[in-house]
Amino acid sequence: MPRIRKGPPTQSVVPEVPFHSAIEAWFWYIRAERLRFNGAKLGGSTPVMARPCEPDDINRAVMALYRNKTLKREHLKILASFGWAERVPDARVGAEARAAALWDEALARLGVELKIKGIIE
Repeated sequence: MPRIRKGPPTQSVVPEVPFHSAIEAWFWYIRAERLRFNGAKLGGSTPVMARPCEPDDINRAVMALYRNKTLKREHLKILASFGWAERVPDARVGAEARAAALWDEALARLGVELKIKGIIE
């Protein structure tokens, strides 16, 4: 009779790569949320490249900044609307100038938080 080994399951080694910027991390989070919204279950398959966090970690960082009053509701609206559209607001367009300033401000603050956590380089 063959011997059955009981132990931890083997895991494939996938290199963990931090994000280059808060913008890259934000758009990755938004894409994950879009997949979730469409019914996908995250974490099911082996990724080509592992990230140093889960999508919810980005959300928690943003909400912590909001609770600490570092980000305001206006920042969150801009992050959500332009993130969902998968584009950065263009400061050269008059109607988007304020949105671009808020976007830059929010991502600069988020970037500091994500850098401390080791999520971005």
